Amino acid sequence: MSDSSAYRVETTSRLAQWRIDNLASCTYRKSDPFKIGKWNWHLSLEKNRLLFVKLYPEISNLTRDNPPIASFIIRVVSSAGDRKALTHPEITNKRLKNNEDFVWAIEVPLTGKFIIDVEFLDLKIASPDGGESCSIWADGFTRARSNATALASLGRMLTESIHTDIIINASDGSIGAHRAVLAARSPVFRSMFSHNLKEKEMSTIDISDMSIEPCQAFLNYIYGNIQHEDFLTHRLALLHAADKYDISDLKDACHESLLEDIDAKNVLERLQNASLYQLPKLKTGCMRYLVKFGKIFDIRDDFNAFLQCADRDLIAEIFHEVLSAWKGF
Repeated sequence: MSDSSAYRVETTSRLAQWRIDNLASCTYRKSDPFKIGKWNWHLSLEKNRLLFVKLYPEISNLTRDNPPIASFIIRVVSSAGDRKALTHPEITNKRLKNNEDFVWAIEVPLTGKFIIDVEFLDLKIASPDGGESCSIWADGFTRARSNATALASLGRMLTESIHTDIIINASDGSIGAHRAVLAARSPVFRSMFSHNLKEKEMSTIDISDMSIEPCQAFLNYIYGNIQHEDFLTHRLALLHAADKYDISDLKDACHESLLEDIDAKNVLERLQNASLYQLPKLKTGCMRYLVKFGKIFDIRDDFNAFLQCADRDLIAEIFHEVLSAWKGF
């Protein structure tokens, strides 16, 4: 085996093999890069009492931003006639970013020629929106591409008014939409179109408690086409619409988002909405901000005005929290 071929790894689409002729005279060897999936990879060997085998992706912007989540079987196979093999237990969904993420320590001494054989069962990348990681190979990639294309097409149906069959009347404008999409996303809309209500007969839905901009953001969410800035701007209106039309995922998204930036200017409004829409985590977060962190004293005038119009049960809860906090001193 020539010097150049001693570092070469032979590959198919999912299999990599590194043939080692002689490791006796060296304590460390690193393969040439080899490509599997989207990434360049390396295998390395290190002798130090034990033999350490490492598999890792080459450092790059791709590895930093989208490290592979790998499932594989790795073996060391003797090249002698009996072809004895040592097999590591199957690795499943292991995120690999550097040369310490997968290390196999082999206690059995290896002599003569042998092959390091890596069979990749799957390679995934993390979803950019924090969802389930997706395989880069046929099944996962096809599904992800299909989902992205379908979502983009759904968004175009709304923005380009493609075959709309119902009109949404906001307080200051109208938007065309599609019964089937609305019914699929909201049991309230589905009920409207399933019974002989005026929305079914007149092909209109009046949403008079929303102006056109938050109404557009609401429809954009339903169609999977909302921009993050619009979501942040219209969170409270979207929360109201989600509660009214029973869209639980939108309500949950608003709930989580409203928890993230509680401050002195918005805490009382959010506390009121937490009580109105039964959002326990938001209520707890606002209570802690006001009572445990003592911010109730920083907004005394606003808090006194809040007490004049707040729900009695909510006022009782606040004073219960205050009394409990005082007992702790």
